[in-house]
Amino acid sequence: MDMTKFLDQFKLMLFVGMFTLIGQLVSSGASPIEALPGMLLIMLIAMAALLLKTLVPLQFPAFAWATLIAFILTIPMMPTSTFLLEQINKVGFLATTTPILAFAGISVGNKIGILKKISWKLVIVSLIVFTSTFFGSALVAQLLLTLQGTI
Repeated sequence: MDMTKFLDQFKLMLFVGMFTLIGQLVSSGASPIEALPGMLLIMLIAMAALLLKTLVPLQFPAFAWATLIAFILTIPMMPTSTFLLEQINKVGFLATTTPILAFAGISVGNKIGILKKISWKLVIVSLIVFTSTFFGSALVAQLLLTLQGTI
């Protein structure tokens, strides 16, 4: 693995972690110091996933590695489960979305030429996906709420 790339990824991870903790402070008033261990654990899992992505000769995306690592470490039978969940639960989910969405926007902005080639087809596919997701979610919610007797 290229050490320069790994260090760049680590610096970016620190940047995202810092903005996540600031976002948590602003959005909910939660202490960044209290959430710091959980954020460091999330960053450690993410860095391990990036490392595995480059070392293991499978075409497996880094987010899938991160999901697998986190899943294994938080299985109830694992000795790491209780500690990890306690610490990671102190990091607010909403605080993590702001920097992630910002980087996703930058990533899409860098691919604007490709999006121009796709043109109007992307709009149609997006509308179908959004509409299907909305009605699918509404159908599941209706079914579950009816079965529970809530409505």
